[in-house]
Order: sequence, then structure tokens, then C-alpha cells
Amino acid sequence: MQVPDWVVWLIALVGPALLTAVLLGISGAEKRNYVYLYLGLVAAVGVARGLWPALLAAVVSFLFVDYFFVQPYYTLTISDSEDILNLVVFVGTAALVGILASRRRRVLLESQALAGQLRDVNAELVHLNKEQAEAAQSALRLARSEQQIRALQEADRLRRELLANVSHELRTPLGTILTESTDHSAALTVVEAERRLATVAVEARRLEALVNDMLDMARIEGGALDLDLEPVRLEDAIAAATERLHHVSPNRVVESDQNAADVDVLADWARLGQVLDNLLANADRFAPAGTQITVKVSKEESGLVTIRVIDRGPGVAPELRERVFERFVRGDSNDAQLQSAGTGLGLAIVKGLVEAHAGSVALDESSDDIGATFRFTLPLAPEQAK
Repeated sequence: MQVPDWVVWLIALVGPALLTAVLLGISGAEKRNYVYLYLGLVAAVGVARGLWPALLAAVVSFLFVDYFFVQPYYTLTISDSEDILNLVVFVGTAALVGILASRRRRVLLESQALAGQLRDVNAELVHLNKEQAEAAQSALRLARSEQQIRALQEADRLRRELLANVSHELRTPLGTILTESTDHSAALTVVEAERRLATVAVEARRLEALVNDMLDMARIEGGALDLDLEPVRLEDAIAAATERLHHVSPNRVVESDQNAADVDVLADWARLGQVLDNLLANADRFAPAGTQITVKVSKEESGLVTIRVIDRGPGVAPELRERVFERFVRGDSNDAQLQSAGTGLGLAIVKGLVEAHAGSVALDESSDDIGATFRFTLPLAPEQAK
């Protein structure tokens, strides 16, 4: 049974007030834990009806939390960094859950529409069973409808997996941010306050990277990726990506053949940089300290340029080789920092961006069974492809 729209909007508006009335009568629990209950209400509204009711619930919940549970009590202030952080968390949760719920609702409506088409096709088959030609055409339409339904079912399965993975990725940084920003159990020293702010900043950047990667994946999967294709000197793109890597890992050596890379490819400068950044960051993450990353470039007779990024790390496990370009697939590492680094979307984004450039990407077999070699192709600029 579907809940009417006006009921969801009423819950988004009145729900935070009712929850606040209940929580005000409860004593003993730490007030910072109440934030999670309001986030749960915002998420439930977003799943039920999408983005806008969730945003309304987020704003109303923020006002009640700020008024009743954030010092100074019974005043509405947005001057403190905690207030701004709470508002960002509420609105971010509402937007993320609302967008995912809207996509789920759209898929459900399309599935229902296709189910109706399937019923129509079945009824048509009953009336046309004496005409072989028409029956064959109806059977073909039925097969296509079933294929579309299976595709939608697969899309729904992928959506559930994505929602589960995103929830897992968000839980740790959100929990850390809320804990560090709402725990007022003791007076803070300057050192402790600086440590907490640094922790919040790190987790906020982690959330920003996840959201940016998810937006890129949404654009790629939705066919909404705009490319500004122009001749790009590959040597310059590799040098720029290497310099960006050195901001994070200043001691990592990246070796490339400048003569071989002195070619122009037809690409979007920013998106090509994103591809190189992700591959270099992936190699840097798994390669041992003190080893170098090698970038090899070769010009093919087919009018393509092949770029290989080679590291000296442990390589990709055999059971992951077929799935390494899927979303949220990560290699194993004994280093806890390496396991938590990245969003698990980098290689999936690389695949989508390279294919949008009419290229291909693959994981090469390692000749010496050490390290990993990621290969991708790009078309030569028209003046060099002749």
C-alpha cells in the first residue's frame, strides 16, 4: 500500500516535533545520540518520497536539535561550527537518501509499466494464437519485454548493492564527525580541540571524495557525461598528474618516456587528468615505499595510443581480476590505512571515462608475477592519426 504524498509531507513537518516531545521526556541518554534518531527520520522520509520531503525534514530536525539539544539551549543560533556541521550532515543525508530513493521509485514505476505491457502482450497472444505470423511477432515482443524486465530487475539489484555499500562507506566518517563534534562531556584543551578539528576535516574530505565519485558514476551511468574533446599533449597530462601525486606522496618516483609521450590525443584535459590521477593514486596506494611507478606510452597502427601504468606492488589477486573495474571492489592490503583509503570507485570511474573517449581499459597479465599493469587506450588527435 502506497502512502499518499500529503501524509509524507505531514510526517516530514510534524515528525521532528513529535520525536522531540518524546526525547524531552527521556533522561539519562547523552544528548548527542539524539542526532542519529533525527537522521533516521530524515532517511525514512527520503526513502518514502524522495529528495524534497527529506530536505524539509532535515531543516525542521536541525531547528529542533539546535533549539533543544545544543548549547546554549532554547536559542536558535548558527554561529557555532557545530551548528553548521549539524546542518551540513542533515542536508547531506537528506540529499543522498532522497536521490537514491528517487532513482528507486523511477525504476519501480518503469517496472510496473513494463509489467502492464507484458500483460497486454499475453492477452494479445490469446487472441492471435491461430495466426502463426502474428503469434510469432507477439512472442518476439514478449521476449523483449521479459528482457527489459530482467534488465530492470538487475538494475534494482545493483541499486540495492549500491545503497548497502554507500551506507557502509558513510557510516564511519559520519559517526566520527558526529562523535568528535557533539561530545561535550569534558572541557577541551587546545591540543584536544585541534586534534578533533583535524579528525573532522579528514573525515569531511573523505565524504567529499565519496560524493564526488558517486556523482561522476551517476553521470557516466546516466549518459550525462559532457566531454570537451580537443588535442591534448599526452606528455603534459602525465607531467601534471605526476605533480599532483607528489603533493600526496612527495617521495614517490614516477618514470615516463617523454619522447614516447610526445603525441597528441583527442581527449578532455580534465577527464584525462582524472583517469591518470586515479591510476597513479591506485599504484601509489599498493606499491611499497621506495619503489617507482612506470608510465609507458606506445603508438598503435590502429590510430590509438596505449598508456600503461605499472607499479611494483603485490598485484591483483586472481579472484579479483575479473571484477577489478566494478564499483566498491578493493584489493587486499595488510596496511589498515590502505584498506580505508579511497572510495572503491576509482577504477570504475576510470573505465567509464576511458570508454566515453572511445577507448578501452584492461588489466594486463604480469610477466614476472610482481606488480600490476593497468592499460588504457585513447584515439590520436586527427592531425596525427593520418
